[in-house]
Amino acid sequence: CPSTNWTQEKSVSFFILQGLSSLGDRPMIPFVILLLGYVIILGGNSMIIFVTLTDPKLHSPMYFFLCHLSFVDIVYTTTTIPKMLAGFLSDVSIISVPGCFLQMHFFMQLNCTGHAILTVMAYDRYVAICHPLHYTSIMTRRVQTLLIAGAWGFSTFCPLPVTTIALLRPYCGPNVVKHGWCDFSSVRRLACADTSVDNIVSLFFAALSLLIPGVLILTSYVLIGISLSRMGRLKAFRTCAAHLTVVSISFTSAAFVYISYRVTNFSPEVRIIVAVLYAALTPFLNPVIYSLRNKELQESIRRTLVRFRPATVLAS
Repeated sequence: CPSTNWTQEKSVSFFILQGLSSLGDRPMIPFVILLLGYVIILGGNSMIIFVTLTDPKLHSPMYFFLCHLSFVDIVYTTTTIPKMLAGFLSDVSIISVPGCFLQMHFFMQLNCTGHAILTVMAYDRYVAICHPLHYTSIMTRRVQTLLIAGAWGFSTFCPLPVTTIALLRPYCGPNVVKHGWCDFSSVRRLACADTSVDNIVSLFFAALSLLIPGVLILTSYVLIGISLSRMGRLKAFRTCAAHLTVVSISFTSAAFVYISYRVTNFSPEVRIIVAVLYAALTPFLNPVIYSLRNKELQESIRRTLVRFRPATVLAS
């Protein structure tokens, strides 16, 4: 922008989300797929929240953390998917500037919160397996609450500098965000100012939000492996299968998203599809993985369905 006055006069008041508009007359197929995926995410995670809160047999620390993870998955996908679905049904998907930066912040925060809660769950498995006699005295309700509060505090801090810097930049046009939502790297390209500092800050905090949980999770499982090998009980690793599967999917998909952003010959549509898969895959698979791998959760869901079935029959 030539001057500050010109920037203030010409600053954009809204952004246009490009999404998958290049599909032209064929938006219904991705719309239906995304809608079904979102419904399954809401239904599966809501079921986990309901059974963990209502079933006394699931009032252990592991299910307390799983309940919070399911809640995060619901809110995380809700920050982006409904807006994308609305974009499929309209000619132009518009979002206000404040709404754009709120979406950007909450998307990054909730993504970070999910990784932080997975880290807390890894610590829970470490205490349960390596210190079984002291598990109940260590993982008290107060400690569980502090761990969850720490996860939320960490995830609130990490994206805050990135969002703040992006918010302070001038945006004087164009205003088309080449993404399905207000992704930081896509919005950054629209700033009419030098964004080299933004790149460094975003890379640093992105690495921080992934490396710290990743290192802590890896450390927990290394200590678990050492402890189990000494006791000759490596089969006990099966109790961690669901958590390990979710962690692997989450961090692997994050790596694919990073690669897609760095590979310059990828089209915007491909990057959007990869980003949507990353945003929806883990929340979609979490209920499936935990319900298939966990007999207690399976039985609780079965009891809940049986409990509601007679009421449904009587009502009909």
